[in-house]
Amino acid sequence: MPAATDPRDRPIAVFDSGVGGLTVLHELLVSLPAEDFVYLGDSARFPYGERTAEELERFGMDIAEELVTRRPKLLVVACNSMTAAALPALQQRMLQTTLGVDVIGVVRPEAARAVAVTRAGRIGLLATRATVASGSYERAVAAVDPHVDLIAVACPDLAPLIQDPPSGEVFTRELEDVVRAYCAPLVQARVDTVILGCTHYPLVRSIIQRMLGRDVAIVTSGAALARQAEHALGSRGLATTRTGEGTYSFLCTGDVDAFRALGTRFLQMPLTDVEPVRLAAQAHHPEVPAWPRA
Repeated sequence: MPAATDPRDRPIAVFDSGVGGLTVLHELLVSLPAEDFVYLGDSARFPYGERTAEELERFGMDIAEELVTRRPKLLVVACNSMTAAALPALQQRMLQTTLGVDVIGVVRPEAARAVAVTRAGRIGLLATRATVASGSYERAVAAVDPHVDLIAVACPDLAPLIQDPPSGEVFTRELEDVVRAYCAPLVQARVDTVILGCTHYPLVRSIIQRMLGRDVAIVTSGAALARQAEHALGSRGLATTRTGEGTYSFLCTGDVDAFRALGTRFLQMPLTDVEPVRLAAQAHHPEVPAWPRA
């Protein structure tokens, strides 16, 4: 596809550790239907939630270098662990490119939305170990309202069980038991709002809601991030002037067939062709997956 000459016609780039970020892409496609999108799933190194901050920053830079070649007008980090660990570094790197690309992530929009929703001033967070350890949500919530309490629960087993369940079936009694255990501290703390701090979690939102209780509000990243993307494009005059439906395409660093099989479930729309990509750093430093299957 030839590169767009009008900067408003360039695509929005979105990336995540695997298919979880497709829940964010879904909201972007609904909210910004005329825009073009390119999505990169770094499934060869899934999950990010068990990685160190240093690893995540390096992975983010690898991906940014690949996506710059697609000439995006905005980069969306559709991963909570990556946003928590590497958003400032990615923002600095992308603004140094000739395109001067803005970078937005999922943490701040979710935190602001949760503060706006809570009535009791007690917010729960379900997230990966890396996200919880970073303290990014505590800082984001405190920046909006320092009088709101955040109770964070690390859920190391949840994203892998959703993306790569041992039995091949996601909705199992095992998953219910895992979700129940992770939700228990939030129920005990009597939170009235819970942030789903990983883009995989919305796929099992109904189970999470049942364990928390129907009166607990659940905040996800997709809709809030879509609004921020719209504002970011508008502030720089980069919103497309085209009408009708834009295009969307996919890149994957891991098994393309597995990505395609899972992707439709997360995106809730048909997938187009999935292009396999090998990031430059992978050729010199092959990564060991953080969640090896037995």
